[in-house]
Amino acid sequence: MSAFAIPLSGLSASSASLNVIANNLANLNTDGYKDQTLTFGDVFNQMQGVSGNGDPIQVGSGVQSTGENSNFSNGTINSTGVDSNMALQGNGFFVVNDSNNQVSYTRAGDFTVNSQGQLTTPEGQLVMGYPAVNGVVSTSSSLTPISVNTAANIPAEPTSTFSMNTNLNAASAVGATYSAPITVYDSLGTTHVLTIQYTNAGSNTWNYSISVPSADTGGTGTPTPVATGTLQFNSSGQLTSPTSSVSGISISGLADGANTMNLTWNLYDSSGNPTVTQQSATSATASTLQNGYGVGSLTGYTVLSDGTVEGQFSNSQTLALGQVAVANFANVQGLSEVGGNDYLATFASGTAVTGVAGAGGNGSIKGDAVEQSNVSISGEFASMIVAQQTYDANAKVLTTMQQISQATVQLIS
Repeated sequence: MSAFAIPLSGLSASSASLNVIANNLANLNTDGYKDQTLTFGDVFNQMQGVSGNGDPIQVGSGVQSTGENSNFSNGTINSTGVDSNMALQGNGFFVVNDSNNQVSYTRAGDFTVNSQGQLTTPEGQLVMGYPAVNGVVSTSSSLTPISVNTAANIPAEPTSTFSMNTNLNAASAVGATYSAPITVYDSLGTTHVLTIQYTNAGSNTWNYSISVPSADTGGTGTPTPVATGTLQFNSSGQLTSPTSSVSGISISGLADGANTMNLTWNLYDSSGNPTVTQQSATSATASTLQNGYGVGSLTGYTVLSDGTVEGQFSNSQTLALGQVAVANFANVQGLSEVGGNDYLATFASGTAVTGVAGAGGNGSIKGDAVEQSNVSISGEFASMIVAQQTYDANAKVLTTMQQISQATVQLIS
């Protein structure tokens, strides 16, 4: 009897549904895994004629699987404390590239670092992103592997400006002195100690002399003066002259062969308030600030919400090392699963639109964390019960039809 095909199709559909449920539960702890469901449709109805009023008499021929859908909603964030791990929340996929230059896409951010200092998946695929040159990310460049090589160094930056929050004691005697040091850097990253000596000249007036150790310029004697001048204060102890920064402080002939240092002493802050005052209190320097630094080596890195991998260096500087790329598709259900948490673009999915996290509809990235599977145990058990009951019902129909068939054969015989 051809009708046996109908319950058999039901058994096949229920079995396929149980397979999907089993796969979901098996991947409950798979980072970035997305819950899947089967969709079904009836098989084309057969026309058996028409009724008395002209309505068609149609009998179904069973059920068939029409597709498999993935639930791309966010999984729970699990903080791992591993710098190389990333969790993508919202739309998008990480872009990875294998040794055969095969580009694929994944939601699993359990990345690690290979021997070359490149971010990779556990399978060895390289995590792709936009390169950074001198800390500036170029999102118009082609995608390259993201590197966090701990052998990387940041070159020295020579000091060009400095400031000191200093008070000079208004009650000090004429001729009294006060000295304050500040460390600056030359073009090779060598440190030099500038010493500013203030001398009370009376009538709200202080003379200053800036010097460096004689050895810094190849000498052996007394400190080498590099600048002198006068500071004027009003009756409230506020600096009135100079009215702007002191520029043209030059240190040449450095013993280490570095370039001539050209410095500016900022006597006023960004709000125009003087950084040097004259009050009836002990002469003291509360803080110093300069914009140079020495050579630094990479000590760690952090992944920001936009995917920027920001390196921290031993000289207290931070610098972008690159920016992780995020890809999205017009139809994510059209992606082809290839195992290992990877997807491939297909004609149905459309071409990948690559950008950065937090822009163009892409989700954001959380560093030191991974996205867990979004499989719901309770939901899968509920689906399992339905699939089991469906299977039992179809099996019962098949048994009943077998009994009818046997009875029919007995009647004929």
